[in-house]
Order: sequence, then C-alpha cells, then structure tokens
Amino acid sequence: MTAHTLQGKNVLVAGGGKNLGGLISRQAAEAGANVAIHYNSESSRPEAEETLKAVEAAGREGVLLRGDLTVPAAVEQVFADAAGSLGPIDVAVNTVGKVLRKPIVETTEDEYDAMFDINSKAAYFFIKEAGRTVADNGKVITIVTSLLAAFTDGYSTYAGGKSPVEHFTRAAAKEFGERGISVNSVGPGPMDTPFFYPQETPERVEFHKSMAMGNQLTKIEDIAPIVRFLATEGWWITGQTIFANGGYTTR
Repeated sequence: MTAHTLQGKNVLVAGGGKNLGGLISRQAAEAGANVAIHYNSESSRPEAEETLKAVEAAGREGVLLRGDLTVPAAVEQVFADAAGSLGPIDVAVNTVGKVLRKPIVETTEDEYDAMFDINSKAAYFFIKEAGRTVADNGKVITIVTSLLAAFTDGYSTYAGGKSPVEHFTRAAAKEFGERGISVNSVGPGPMDTPFFYPQETPERVEFHKSMAMGNQLTKIEDIAPIVRFLATEGWWITGQTIFANGGYTTR
C-alpha cells in the first residue's frame, strides 16, 4: 500500500506550463507537492513562469525545465534536472501532444513524422525515463485522447500517434509494477483549449458539444482531478486508459 497524498511529493509535469498541464501543476502544488514544470520552447516560457509563480505562492518549491521531448537525450536531461532540483520524482505526468486534422491523402511525410515524434516517440521515452528514475511506489500518467475509442475522419495522425501509448502503458504497468509504480493514460474528450479550435469548423464544434453531457466540450478542470486521483487514492488502478469525456464515446 502507498501513501494517498501528494504532501511532500515531487511531481514532474511535461507540458506543465499552460492549459491542462498548467492546471495539473497548480493543483499538485495546492495538494502539497513540489513541481518540476517542463515547457517546450521560448514562446511558452511566459506561461510556464506564471505557473511557477502559482506553485511558489502555494508555498511549494518549483523549477522550470525546457526541452524538446522528441529527443530522448532531452527527456533524460529533464528528468535528471527535475530530480537534481527537487529530489527523487514521485509522480511523472506527460501532457505533451500535437493535434492535426487533415485527410490522409493530403498528409505529408513531414507531418506524419512530426505527429508521431510528439505524440508517440516522446511519450515512449518519457515512460522509459520514468521507469528508470521515478521513486518506488511512484505514478506515471500520460494524457492521450478519446479519439482512441472513436470512429471518425481527419485525425489519422493524431489518434494514430496517440494510440501506441495505450500499449506502452500496459507494458510499463507490468514491467514497473514490481516496484509499486502504477502507469495509466487518460483520454479526454474534445477539449476546450486553444489547441482544439483551429482544427474544427463552428458546425463541428457544435456537433462535438452535442455528443457529451450538458452539450459541452471537455474542460481542463474535468481532467486535472482525475490525474490527481491516479497520483493518490487511485494508485491501485494501473495499465488502464481512462476515457473522461462526458459520454462522448466509449469502447
């Protein structure tokens, strides 16, 4: 059995500076954790700095870490720097992803490679490094997408790029389980963030809303508590993909 609290724990959040990752970072600090906030590029640094201020305002220690997680050596460095600043990492959360809505016949090789690098390769090596370095009884959580349970057009490289993460998660749950580490994925429905709207027409946005309870999109506030639960009382859940989408889709 493991402690059902984040008090005094060290949490690493990839893509932890804004949107869902930012909220997960803030809520982790409010629950008593120190937080390593990863961000990808200089353009996202200001939001990461605001999140760091919120972590510190909650009375916890925080650190900003920049890195391109499609490069395995950079993933290793982020984990090493996080542990060097805060101590052993107890919870590793990967919110990193890239969305593309495009027909297969129009998709270029460069687009394919970029989508799989960000959504699949980065996720794999994040899980690998977590397995190497996260403390015993730790937690590893990856954000995927409810499109893994949907039958739709346009998202071949996004759903396709995220789908291997389910299999990475299952294997890791078995491989890391002897150290008490749980490994899970969370699949939000279409989410009300700046990443979503450029991919969709207003009509499709309304359709997506109509498929869920309350005629609304998934909000980051709906997902962050699930991540927090998996990192605490939900520790006995492992090897799973949890679809949190207001009834948008299921298997």
